[in-house]
Amino acid sequence: MGGQKTPPSSSSSSSSSSSSWFSHFCSSALRTKPINSPLDTILVSRNSTDALVRRLGLLDLILLGVGASIGAGIFVVTGTVARDAGPGVTFSFILAGLSCVLNALCYAELASRLPAVVGGAYLYAYSAFNELTAFLVFGQLMIDYHIGAASIARSLASYVVTILEMFPVFKDNIPSWIGHGGEEFFGGTLSINLLAPFLLALLTVILCLGVGESSIVNSFMTVLKVIIVIIVIFVGAFEVDVSNWSPFAPHGVKEILTGATVVFFAYVGFDAVANSAEESRRPQRDLPLGIIGSLVICIALYIGVCLVLTGMVPYYLLGEDAPLAEAFTSKGLKYVSILISIGAVAGLTTTLLVGLYVQSRLYLGLGRDGLLPSLFSKVHPTRHTPIHSQVWVGIVAGTLGGLFNVHVLSHILSVGALTGCRQVILLFQHAS
Repeated sequence: MGGQKTPPSSSSSSSSSSSSWFSHFCSSALRTKPINSPLDTILVSRNSTDALVRRLGLLDLILLGVGASIGAGIFVVTGTVARDAGPGVTFSFILAGLSCVLNALCYAELASRLPAVVGGAYLYAYSAFNELTAFLVFGQLMIDYHIGAASIARSLASYVVTILEMFPVFKDNIPSWIGHGGEEFFGGTLSINLLAPFLLALLTVILCLGVGESSIVNSFMTVLKVIIVIIVIFVGAFEVDVSNWSPFAPHGVKEILTGATVVFFAYVGFDAVANSAEESRRPQRDLPLGIIGSLVICIALYIGVCLVLTGMVPYYLLGEDAPLAEAFTSKGLKYVSILISIGAVAGLTTTLLVGLYVQSRLYLGLGRDGLLPSLFSKVHPTRHTPIHSQVWVGIVAGTLGGLFNVHVLSHILSVGALTGCRQVILLFQHAS
């Protein structure tokens, strides 16, 4: 017995195993992604069957950014923020826009220096910091996008029903579980709405068909809503009463700054442009131009609508659900309010379409890096879209949009975007 080695105790084995697991976790969590990794090099050179197809030009990228931004900010949030900030809501959008310009410049610089593959803020964080930070950025962005998609789908469903109710056959005949709001259960904990998940399923199918097809839909709807917004600004300018702009900041600067944090997410379309790097024809040139160009267009349109809206109606009389339509209706311009409802459907549709698009590309990036199951890294051989990721995104958003009233959750929409953007700024400082 003296010559035999004493077997290690179970506690020692367990301790060694735990130590080994922790060491492996730390080494994995702290590793960074090489800027020119072999996989990225293959994807950029288009020599892989798992690569996406480069079909998006500069105009497509600008419309992608505008499509993601113009919608919720103008047609949903404007009235709510204006009731607190007054006409000063204009400065809320300006401040939020200027902060996004600074961040967009970082995005543009990084997009021109890093490989043209999917990832956006996640890719930038992974390259500069470490795997754990990148995964946390991804998680925060997914909270933003998933909840945002569900809430926008609810708003879109409400506007679709509003248009349908213009026809006598549908007037007062659409049940609540399809129409406005939802059928509430358990004191409002559950709010069933079937139209929202149906719309999400329809957009998911369009995205699965290919980036070319979805880009055509986005471009048409974006051009339509921009034209409608310009018409609204032009017609509304003749109904402005400048006395409604006094006082310009009735509740002080604090409410203006608070409003800027609320409307920040209305500009996050430039993140969608960054995530389309692998599908851009000339990413090194077009991505920076697409990011800055779409942001400048959005800022100009937001300023115009805010000035017209608060000039037409006193801020304390603005509605919260459909402020633009109600403002024009109060002036006897019913035809413009109908046009606004159509523009709202187009705006929210493109916002939702681009949001679902971005989510699938982020899941694709994590699948390729091994941070998610390999199923998410698969690209359809003929459609050249990440169908598995796209369907998963549609299921999550459809479940949230169909079962829950996300009005309260919508207040945290900016958290993921703000944190992700902060990481990009830190990355830019690190890279410089």
